[in-house]
Amino acid sequence: MKNNWKKLMIALFSVVLVLSACGQGEKTGEGENAGSDSKKYKVGVTQIVEHPSLNAAFDGFKKALEDAGLDVEYDEQNAQNDMGNNTTIATNLVNSDVDLIFANSTPSAQAVAGATKDIPIVFTSVTDAVSAELIESMESPGGNVTGTIDLHPDAIPNTMKFLKDELGAKNIGMVFNAGEQNSRAQVESVKEILEEMDMKVVEASVSTSAEVKQATESLVGQVDAFYIITDNTVVSALESVISVAEDNEIPMMVAEFDSVKRGGLGAYGFEYYDIGYEAGEMAVKILKDETKPADIPAQYPQNLKFVVNKDAADKMGVTIKDEWKAEFTE
Repeated sequence: MKNNWKKLMIALFSVVLVLSACGQGEKTGEGENAGSDSKKYKVGVTQIVEHPSLNAAFDGFKKALEDAGLDVEYDEQNAQNDMGNNTTIATNLVNSDVDLIFANSTPSAQAVAGATKDIPIVFTSVTDAVSAELIESMESPGGNVTGTIDLHPDAIPNTMKFLKDELGAKNIGMVFNAGEQNSRAQVESVKEILEEMDMKVVEASVSTSAEVKQATESLVGQVDAFYIITDNTVVSALESVISVAEDNEIPMMVAEFDSVKRGGLGAYGFEYYDIGYEAGEMAVKILKDETKPADIPAQYPQNLKFVVNKDAADKMGVTIKDEWKAEFTE
């Protein structure tokens, strides 16, 4: 009886040791992953239209979350520049149990901000977030929204000065969608600056990308140069503007580098990938560190530089000067 009892105790002790070893193994595994976030996040994505700048911003956003080690499932939605779709997408994402919404453009951000006051929203590719009523101020956004702006404060003044001093332009043609709040804000900013410079804006408004070429052609003979802002409707059909500018040798300045690469003469700008990445860093703070959007200041692009497209300059009849101190793309 004593021998049987002794054997039973040894067996029970062995089981305890095995279970203890298993527990230690699990803890060791957790220790090896310390600092990484094992949670699976769901991020809703709303983008107003397909074009290279917005796509680059989304690429940057995803890379920031990847670099932070977050495991993310994306629910990607594109409105194809249809405001009805834009509103529907916002409603669907809010009802899809997402942890955060990434809004890529002003209309996208306005739609989701109107649909939820609870789910965190991070925007990018927004020109004036305060006027768009997305945030209370850049420093203190308030509410559930923050993000990155796609207009450096010095970009428009520098561009207008370049058009006047270097190209001798007085009448600046602007094609834009008046239905986009970000576009109206930029046009008004240009008008204010040009009024002080004894220059003026000649406008052509569109509502769809199909109208862009005809609207641009209507300005020929009235303008000395074009300035194409970050208008989603126009940028999605930028090649139409480029063809008119080249055919008539009218210099066409743009507001961001992707449009320079596509054939714009030049821009004081930044990379959309960068502001997307910076927005992604904000999303990491919200998801991983549980920081509230209200406590994350919105921010402007961090780097502003001047880029000129040599090939576009030739086609638009512009002679490049050494003193421009620009970076060049073919």
